Formats: sequence, structure tokens, C-alpha cells
Amino acid sequence: MSGTIPQPEPTPIVACTVSRDVQIFDLLIEDMEMALGEAWGDLGFAEALAFFSQPEAQSLEFIALAIDSADEDNLVLLGEIITQAKARDIQVILIAEDVTPASLHQLLRKGADEFVPYPLPEQELQMAIDRLGQIDEPPAHQQPAHKLKTGTDKEGALLVCHGLAGGVGSTTLAVNLAWELANIEDDQAHSVCLIDLDLQYGSVATYLDLPRREAVFELLSDTEEMDDEVFGAALLSFQDKLQVLTAPAEMLPLDLIGPEDVDRIISMARKHFDYVVIDMPSTLVQWSETVLQSAHVYFAALELDMRSAQNALRLKRALQSEDLPFNKLRFALNRAPKFTDLSGKSRVKRMAESLGISIDLQLPDGGRQVAQCGDHGLPLQSSAAKNPLRKEILKLALSVHELGRNDAVAA
Repeated sequence: MSGTIPQPEPTPIVACTVSRDVQIFDLLIEDMEMALGEAWGDLGFAEALAFFSQPEAQSLEFIALAIDSADEDNLVLLGEIITQAKARDIQVILIAEDVTPASLHQLLRKGADEFVPYPLPEQELQMAIDRLGQIDEPPAHQQPAHKLKTGTDKEGALLVCHGLAGGVGSTTLAVNLAWELANIEDDQAHSVCLIDLDLQYGSVATYLDLPRREAVFELLSDTEEMDDEVFGAALLSFQDKLQVLTAPAEMLPLDLIGPEDVDRIISMARKHFDYVVIDMPSTLVQWSETVLQSAHVYFAALELDMRSAQNALRLKRALQSEDLPFNKLRFALNRAPKFTDLSGKSRVKRMAESLGISIDLQLPDGGRQVAQCGDHGLPLQSSAAKNPLRKEILKLALSVHELGRNDAVAA
């Protein structure tokens, strides 16, 4: 009688690193081993394209595409790897070191599911893998509709961000303020809605890596027919914590909507959310007064330069000439001088005195990290938690939330 010793079945490969040379990314090797044990392999760029068509590739759940600046000459090949992986339902984690934002954006547009910077932050790869495990269901930021609870009437606080010149950080403030408010943990759950009313150049969707959908244009085109279901269908969820009404997919005239339309949108959002944050266009339009009258706080972002000073003075004159509530404005100075910059502090004081305004909020310069977070579609809290700008916006969110709680108690 003869017999054979049963051989243990090899561990199926569920993931692969794909790189020019994986030894360059030694931290990635360690994290892959920690997360997957022996259930992963390594492929070169050309090998990956050939492997995808092999039967062994059917067990692949994801690839970790690791690149650095030397790989930017091969963007076409890298894009093809992502395209072929996605065609076979293989998810893609993009791991990049010293790669330009333009190259990252191009690869993310090809369909990469997650982005992780290299050197890898602690536990970041495992967190990315965990998020991939939820992609069999529609991701939070791609769900076609957000279900609104009917019968609620929250009368949420309305916070508005308006840039007095291009590039002064209005959208950065709006996005990060909304995200910080959504992540405040206390004894009561609270909801936040972020609305991008810059119909032409709105970039909230870009800053949160959200798609722009036709449902937004349909809602704006006929707000008279808007109900809870229509409004919910136009919203997108970012990481299950923040609901976002993005700008439309196409560049539209600012007079597409009127004061009545904006009032309906604001009323609907305040009805369902504790906090509503609006990112405004820098241009004054016929419905700007509607937003100003409804706002609890109206942040006017500016910088320490002549164009901001002139525009602040113009805005002040325009509002006061129409007897509008100029006192609602809270001027937020972005890229404010550091505490030790005495001459800069003196310039801020002289600017405020010459304009006859109070600069209530001074936001520090967050440096390159701010632009990088925007390019990667992540709030500052997620990828640059220790950034000085993030810390200041967190303080602002906490003060706004505390003020709201005190008002609720007083009422």
C-alpha cells in the first residue's frame, strides 16, 4: 500500500506590490508583511501587466503601486497598470514619494482607490487596506443619495466663507472648518453639510476628491420642486461624516439661481443639519444679500496685501450703502505673520485701522502641506494633523461649537 503525504495548499496571493524596485520602499515591505503575512507578492511594472491575465491573478484583491520621482517619465505605463487592474476589479493603493501633484492627479484620475504618501505614516497602509474592504459597497463619497431623516427641524447654524480675492484660502477654510465640526466628539451627535455655491470655479469637490454629478444641476435648475428626497439625492457623503453639495459639473452663470432659490437651499440644509457651511464665490451677485442675511457668521478671508485691503474697503462701502448687516462679517487674515514677526503684526494693526475693520481671526501660513492636501483630496486633519493652519481651524471649530451649545442652553 502506497500513500502520499498531503501537501499544505499554498497561501493564495491576495495583494502585490508593483514598483520599479521594491527594495527602495523598505517600509512598504515591512507594512505589507505586518498586514498580510505571506499572502502577497512583488511585481515589476511590465510584469504586472502580464500577470493580470494569468489565472493566479484572480485571487488578487489589490495592488500597492509604489512610485517615486524617477518614475514620472513612465506615467503612461503606470496609468495602464491602474486601468488594467480596475478592469479586473483589482483595487489600487497608490504609494508615492516626491511625486509632483500633477502626476499624482493624473494617476488618481485613472482610478486609483487610495493614496498613501511615502515614507508611510504609522498604520496608514493598514487603514487604507481596511477602507478598501468597504469598496464592494458603494464608497461613502460615491453613494448616489444621502437619506435625510424626515420630520427633523434642526434650524442649524449657517457659517459662510467668502474670499475677498483669489487664492486667499476661502475654500480651504470652508472645507476644513466643516470637517473639523463634523469630527468634534461630545455627548451629542451632530451633522454637518458643506455647500459650494461658486457655480463656476467651485473646488470643494476637488479638495475632497468627490465626483461632480448631474443631480446638482437638476436641483439648482428647479428648486421649487425640491423636497427632502431631491435634496438628499444631490448630496455626497465624505467618509460618512460630512454631507457635501458640490458645485455643478459644468461652468454655469452665477445668475442661474436667484435669491429665492438660495433661500430654499439654505432652509432645506438648516432643517436637516446642525451646521451648514457655505463656500461663496468672490463675486457679489444678486443672491449674496440672501446668504448674508441668513448667516450666523460670515467669514471674509483676506491677506496682508493691497488687493485684499482695497476689496475689503469696497465690500464695506457696498454693504453700508445698502444698509446691510456689515457687522456680521468676521475678517479672517490668511497667512498671517508669526507671533515673533513684530513688523508684520504692526502691518496688520495699521491695515485694520486704515480700513476701519476688526481682524478677528488670524490664520497662520500652512505652507506646502495645504496645497498638497488639496491635490490629494484630503482635509488637513487626515494627512497633516500637526499643521499650524489645521490647529487654528480646529480652535475655530471648537469655539463655534461651544458657542452653539451655550446658545442652545440659553434658549
